Amino acid sequence: MKLIFDRSVDGRQGVMPPKSDVPTTIHIKKELLRASDAKLPELSELDVVRHFTELSRKNFGVDTNFYPLGSCTMKYNPKVAERIAAYPGFAHLHPLLPQLRLGGMLTQGALEVLYDMDKFLCELSAMAGFTMQPMAGAHGELAGIMIMAAYHRDKGNKKTTILIPDSAHGTNPASAAIAGYKVVAVPSDSQGMMDVEALKKMVNSETAGLMLTCPNTLGIFEKNIKQICEIIHSVDGLCYYDGANLNAIVGKARPGDFGFDIMHINLHKTFATPHGSGGPGAGPVGVVKKLVDFLPVSIVVKRNDGTFALEYDRQKSIGYIAPFYGNFAIILRAYVYILMLGREGLKAVSENAVLNANYVKEKLKDYYELPFGQTCKHECVFSAEKQLADGIHAIDIAKGLIDRGFHPPTVYFPTIVKEAIMIEPTETESKETLDAFIDTMIDLAKMSKAEPEKLKAAPITTPIGRLDETAAAKNVDIAEI
Repeated sequence: MKLIFDRSVDGRQGVMPPKSDVPTTIHIKKELLRASDAKLPELSELDVVRHFTELSRKNFGVDTNFYPLGSCTMKYNPKVAERIAAYPGFAHLHPLLPQLRLGGMLTQGALEVLYDMDKFLCELSAMAGFTMQPMAGAHGELAGIMIMAAYHRDKGNKKTTILIPDSAHGTNPASAAIAGYKVVAVPSDSQGMMDVEALKKMVNSETAGLMLTCPNTLGIFEKNIKQICEIIHSVDGLCYYDGANLNAIVGKARPGDFGFDIMHINLHKTFATPHGSGGPGAGPVGVVKKLVDFLPVSIVVKRNDGTFALEYDRQKSIGYIAPFYGNFAIILRAYVYILMLGREGLKAVSENAVLNANYVKEKLKDYYELPFGQTCKHECVFSAEKQLADGIHAIDIAKGLIDRGFHPPTVYFPTIVKEAIMIEPTETESKETLDAFIDTMIDLAKMSKAEPEKLKAAPITTPIGRLDETAAAKNVDIAEI
């Protein structure tokens, strides 16, 4: 397939705007203007439409392929949420429209969605209040740790460290470090859970808090979670819940009831919103009662007359962490999903996610190494160590799946599992789809012994074959445009 620049023909145009009938003036400083043309491709509208349509056909997506990307919950999104998000009354709103003054009724519906979503998420999490501003899970993490830091400053606590499991998402230590904390890794025990005895030795007066995902990145529920939270609270530390894996327990259990003080929820994982390619996302942050005053401004409140408005006067707030009210269209999609499923429907989400993951685990455990064999939650983690004897690595299994029409699972994460293959089937996939995937994984395990060289050459059905990623990273070649 040619690049769009290769399709360019000098002088060809897709759009011919009329000449300006008003005087034009450039106010940008001359030194800030380009010294030469941008060399953009020149094409007709038909050329552009065909190029991007052809490109889209080469993409993997949940609407076209099974996407068992562990730790990311890449599940099907009901189209009803897309349709409602496109309603003109929502889609055509501008964030600077008045709240209550002239024309204010135009924004009341959107403000009510934000207000209700706060209440929905509080009920699902056992938190006392939420901010809708964070634009993604990692952004929510940072906001949460900033709230943690504000709490300790307000109390005069001298706290310097955040404890994080060695199996954590990489964004956890990054968020803590950006917020100014030293990160200390807590090891996992032989069961794949946080080593409580090691934790006890690490906790001291300088411990600001703990960041933890439960179930963890191995898909295992931390059975000692209440004890863990009590240990952190004993030194006035705060417990932060990474909501990336909330899909495993939504509707069934609430992080606030475990003892967590702060959490973010990836709306684009647990609920119905687009996910992938770097966005869009939404990572609302919830806190327990003693931390509500530290939430970012503005907060949607309901007035005595039933109208909704934004409240800015919060002296202890950490301030704005995003423009306006967050990714509103994403919040709206999740709002529709929650209303559509209700309490019992959300319970079914977690039940089916756990059922599907354990089905895959049981079917594949005789063909791939299973480091932790207990009942998993929403995802299971295998290892390709059995295949190493034949020179096959996890990456080879992943590339082989591409040739069979499946998006590969996450590989080499979590890093505490050698040759990790992390599979999350989600609750939206049927048994027929899972059986087809399982059969393919078994076939690739057999192929590892019978035809290892053939598997190492995969993928062969894609426009571009196996790349040398190490060489590409070391020898970057960027064409001048």
